[in-house]
Formats: sequence, C-alpha cells, structure tokens
Amino acid sequence: MQKNIVPVILCGGAGSRLWPVSRQLLPKQFLPLVTGRTLLQDTALRAREAAGATQPIVICNEAHRFLVQDQLAEIGVAARIMLEPAGRSTAAAVAVAAIACEKEDPVLLVLASDHAIRGTEAFNGAVRRAAEVAAGGMLATFGIAPARPDSGFGYIERGEALNNGAYKVLRFVEKPAAAEAEKLIATGRAYWNSGMFVFGARRLLEELGRYRPDILAAARKAVETASDDLGFLRLGKEAFLACPAEAIDRAVMERTAQAAVIPADFEWSDVGSWDALWDIAQKDADGNAARGDVRMQDTRESLVFGDRRLVATLGVEGLIIVDSDDALLVADRSRSQDVREVVEDLKRANRSEHLSHTRVYRPWGYYEQVDAGERFQVKRLMVKPGAALSLQLHRKRAEHWVVVSGRARVTRGEDTLHLEENQSTYIPVGTRHRLENAGSEPLLIIEVQSGSYLGEDDIERFEDRYGRG
Repeated sequence: MQKNIVPVILCGGAGSRLWPVSRQLLPKQFLPLVTGRTLLQDTALRAREAAGATQPIVICNEAHRFLVQDQLAEIGVAARIMLEPAGRSTAAAVAVAAIACEKEDPVLLVLASDHAIRGTEAFNGAVRRAAEVAAGGMLATFGIAPARPDSGFGYIERGEALNNGAYKVLRFVEKPAAAEAEKLIATGRAYWNSGMFVFGARRLLEELGRYRPDILAAARKAVETASDDLGFLRLGKEAFLACPAEAIDRAVMERTAQAAVIPADFEWSDVGSWDALWDIAQKDADGNAARGDVRMQDTRESLVFGDRRLVATLGVEGLIIVDSDDALLVADRSRSQDVREVVEDLKRANRSEHLSHTRVYRPWGYYEQVDAGERFQVKRLMVKPGAALSLQLHRKRAEHWVVVSGRARVTRGEDTLHLEENQSTYIPVGTRHRLENAGSEPLLIIEVQSGSYLGEDDIERFEDRYGRG
C-alpha cells in the first residue's frame, strides 16, 4: 500500500546574494520574486498538489514564525510549524521533522522554501516515482540536467539504472571547479543537486543514526523537550543548539549506499542570485528582464528591478540594477555570486541595511520609517484587524499617534481611548500604553517619536499576546 507523503518545507536561509531585496528579517523565501506569490507560498501550493491534502511540516526560525503563519494562511494552507532557536543546517531540520512523524512512518518530501519550479505535472510525476523508490528503502533526490558547467552547484553522478526511471547515485561532487564541472557534464551522467529529497521517515533516521548519531541524539532531545507556543512547536533550545550543523547531503546522502537520483524533467531554479533570477525571467528582444517602473534605452542583457520610483537605463549591457526602499545595487551580471560580499561589508561597518528594509514586519502588522532626524523619527504603522501591540512603556521617548484610517483603541496609563480617523493622542515618556485595532479594516497610524534615544530596544513589555519577552 502506498504510504502518505508528508511535505517538509525548510524555511531557513538569508538569501544574501539577492540583497538589497532579500534581507535578514525578510529573506527571499518571503518575497514575490518569480510569481505574484512569495516563494514560500508557491512551494506550499506545489507541495499540496504533489502530496494531496496531507498537512505539511514547515521548519523555520522563531523570528519568522508569524510571517510564515500569515503567508500560509493567505493561500489557505494549514501547517505544523516547528521553530528552530537557531539555524543548524538541513540535517537537524530534516531529523526533527522525521522524528515528529516517526510513528506513522510516512514518505517525506523535503523541499526548500525558496526554489522556483515550472512544470506541475512533470514535478508531480517525479515525486510519485521518487515515492515508489523510497517505498523500497532507497533515499531519493532529484537531479537537474545541467545547463552549463556552473561551479555554484553541487553535482550528482549517476550509476546503475533502477526501476521507475531512477538510478543509483555513484557519487556526489560538491561545487567543483569549472574544469571538473565540464568533465562531469561531458560524461552525460551528471546532474545538478537540487537539494530536494524523498525518503521514508524511519529509513532516514536509521541512516542518520548509522552515520551521524550525534545529530540524531540532539534532534531527539530537541523534540522531546519541545513545547507548544501559540500553536507553534518550539524545539528544545538547549538540545537544538547542541546539535552539530551539517547539511543532510553530507550527513547522510553522500555516505549511504542506498542513495538514488531521479532525473528531473521539470524546470528548476534555486533563485540563488540575481543572475539566476535573470535566467528564469521573461525577457524582451534585447535580453532584458525588468520589474517595476522601468524604462530602458539601448540596454542589453540586463536585469533591472525597481521598487517605488522610476528606474531608467541608457547605453548599458550585462548589468544588475536593483533599487529598493533604502539601497541601490549596481553590479556586473557576471559578479552576481559576489553580492554577499557587499552584505558582509555592511555587517563589518555596523550598518543596518543588511538586516531589514524601512518596512519591518511584526506579528501585529508592520511599521515603516518615513523620516528621521536629531531627537525625532516618524513611522507609519499598520495594525491588522483584531491585532494589538504589547502593553509597554519607553524610558527615553514619547510618542504622538495620529489615526489616518481605521478605528483604534488606546490604553494610556489608566485611561482607555477610542480614536477615529484624523484623531490623535500623546503618550508621555514612562507611560504604560497599548495600541489595538478595534475595527474590521487595517488600522493606519502615523507615529512621531521624540526623545533622547529612539532605538527599538527601548521597550519594556508587560503583556504580549505573541509571547515576546
């Protein structure tokens, strides 16, 4: 009898090569880079199509938990969301997912949340073939026909043929130099490693226990000490942090004698760089891909990504131009893999542009900076219907709130105020306060902060429905 297929969606990663659009607090999997939906949403819908109605397991950093929850709710996908206290690569993430459903022993379909795939029927067929291979005790992965000798990918060399169009894996080759990549491709037996896997839950745990018992033991302890937190499963922090960080490829797939590769006949991209996005984007007659308000003249083979303002190009070729709310990237397309060096430079300089955009998402909605100067800053707040900020106070700043649209309920000291459009209130320094959306539409507020210190860490919380300290 065919086992159930449980999708496991790995939702970590920072996507630093897609800066300035992808940032630490809003990485690429939460962005609509390829379709009108985010990469995570596309992945979740793809998984539902391939696996049926089985509820997926999503593993993410606790800082992104409400973002994951909201994006899945937007597309009607309910999921079991497991929270990592810190990233420990994919072996630990896959292990905790397998342990969580070990009793039922389903086939796991492990997917990255930030890949792009075209060809629904072909993908579903490949998943079915991989599930049949996994039912026989093999650990399957999908191999992508290489379009070029690219050193940015790992490679899989196939061995003898199995049933269902699968092959035994002869060896994995981790990101070879260009000359070696050319030789691999010339054999006709090599594929790019897609980073997607299909195997039985217990079978994976058996192999992990054989090759990396330390990772398995730490993952078991993390699940045993997990706790429910507002419907999320928060993994045991001490145990998970003690888990070695290693990819499932290296921990198991490169070592097991039971690895199989399914040649993919669907289009795939890891959307790992701006050049990769240019590869899969629709282009004009001059090979240009554009997004946003863009005007191009005498421009060829370029990617131009606009945000809130007009971007115009004239007489350029082979460029990446990405305009975001607070940063502009101009790079040679051949250097797209090196964008992460810009991010590292920002970190060394103690800048903030690698962390977040001017719009920062919170469980209750978002805020975005409008203006700032000495001893003041102006923000725009959006509070979702039924949501509320924590009951809090600030020691070093006062706040002025003006309602732009919606209905607000404001706690200010011992008073409760109800504010409508164009009404306002003032929160003195050191006063306990809370802002709530009392209506059925989004609440938009202009907030003016003034004081000697305006950092986000000047906050003392007393009550918070989202479990933040």
